[in-house]
Amino acid sequence: MNIENLLPIGSVVLLKGGVKRLMIYGVRQTDKKSQVEYDYIGVLYPEGNIGDDYQYLFNHDDIQEIYFKGFEDDERARFIERLKNYYDRADHQ
Repeated sequence: MNIENLLPIGSVVLLKGGVKRLMIYGVRQTDKKSQVEYDYIGVLYPEGNIGDDYQYLFNHDDIQEIYFKGFEDDERARFIERLKNYYDRADHQ
């Protein structure tokens, strides 16, 4: 996944085969058990965070539809640039 294409937090999406929308609240998250990295972590929309059992890790390719794109500003642009630089350095080690 190209870092610049990550959806901002607050985005609301439906996953392929899903019946309930999710709101993204984190990007580039690692599953604690498997150590697999995912593009996003989301919670049920509109409920929000109702417990660990209702937090979902997924990748951009898993998204069927984007219902709402979250807030973007200069601070987010700087964050995405720092994140991109981090992964660019990690890829070259």
